[in-house]
Amino acid sequence: MALTSGAAFAADCPIKIGGMAPLSAPGTVVGGEAMRDAMLIAEEDINAAGGVLGCEVEVVIGDTEGLPEKGAALMEKFITQDGVVAVGGGYHSSVGVASKDVAEARGVPVVFAETWNDTITGDKQKFIFRIAPLSSWASSTIWKHTLEVPGVQKVAILTENTDYGIPAAQETTKGLEGGGKEVETFSVDIGTQDYAGIVQRMKAGDPDMIIVLATGEAGYNFQQQASDAGIGSLDIPFHAGQVSLESKAYWENVPDGNYAFVQRIGVPETLFTDEGKAFAAKYKERTGKDAVESYAMEAYDSIAIIAQAIAEAGSTDGEAIVAALENIEHHGTLGKIYFPYGTKKDPSEDGKGDEWWHQWPDVALTVIQYQTEGESSGGATIVWPEAYRTGDPVYVHQ
Repeated sequence: MALTSGAAFAADCPIKIGGMAPLSAPGTVVGGEAMRDAMLIAEEDINAAGGVLGCEVEVVIGDTEGLPEKGAALMEKFITQDGVVAVGGGYHSSVGVASKDVAEARGVPVVFAETWNDTITGDKQKFIFRIAPLSSWASSTIWKHTLEVPGVQKVAILTENTDYGIPAAQETTKGLEGGGKEVETFSVDIGTQDYAGIVQRMKAGDPDMIIVLATGEAGYNFQQQASDAGIGSLDIPFHAGQVSLESKAYWENVPDGNYAFVQRIGVPETLFTDEGKAFAAKYKERTGKDAVESYAMEAYDSIAIIAQAIAEAGSTDGEAIVAALENIEHHGTLGKIYFPYGTKKDPSEDGKGDEWWHQWPDVALTVIQYQTEGESSGGATIVWPEAYRTGDPVYVHQ
């Protein structure tokens, strides 16, 4: 990762890059901590390789709390007080939606790591890029998998009233109803802890499967409360929230969580790139975890790709970084990252919607299933799609 070449635009050292992560409630704290660790490993790797433009890189970590207003304020602070030249990270869609306009107005490039809402790239802002999947695209993974689960006719969805949860539930419902399924959605505020009322209402509807489209550790509470009521993953097919990839926290909070399905971004560890394997080893050593979460890999790549863009631009100027990002080929932990659509080519030229602007198009989306109590998400069976399947799913019945 030699990043020092190029006719350097005079840069103040160190070169500062902002790193957004939810590090306190109601944000997804375990996810934010994973992203923070990953972004700091990226900083270490970049500097160990010689830095950028003759300078060391400093990743300035900021807490979004998972709240839109906090995210916008943090972006403003990054730019006006911390002096960052670009920003990576980002977990919650609502934070991305609220903060991107601040960066766009000030001409500071952002590579969002884990914000799915389609509108983040859909309004075609010049300085906004994303390496996470589109919400509409990610939702299709869940509903397409659900359509293949035998015996499922009625589906209950738990979602949150956020810029992630609302469109994700709408897209999932549309796909399921298109496949002839009945769907009932239950909405909650982010950070809800007590689900007793919703669990009883959900149980009264006698669903054949439950899908969780809520972020954060609150999802653990819902799943265990559902299990206590007899509609958990040991009772009926159950698609848990992505925070369930945090294996240690998952099993501590959801002891009855076996047989849950979980969506995961990226290929199985056996198919990691060389960059992915190297990062996974460092991440596991630092965190003591036995698996690396997809959002940690995204966070690492968001910082690494910014550093490469600065080096290739030979400048910390926002316009120059954007031009470099639009032309970049970055070999990251998740694979080859590039942005085919932007100022040089509009998505409409290939019949695609505006949401594909500055969007990485090759995100791998899979569904894993915990099939052994206490197992690591990294070693769990991949059950969908067929191309990545490592074993057969186990179906439970009420």
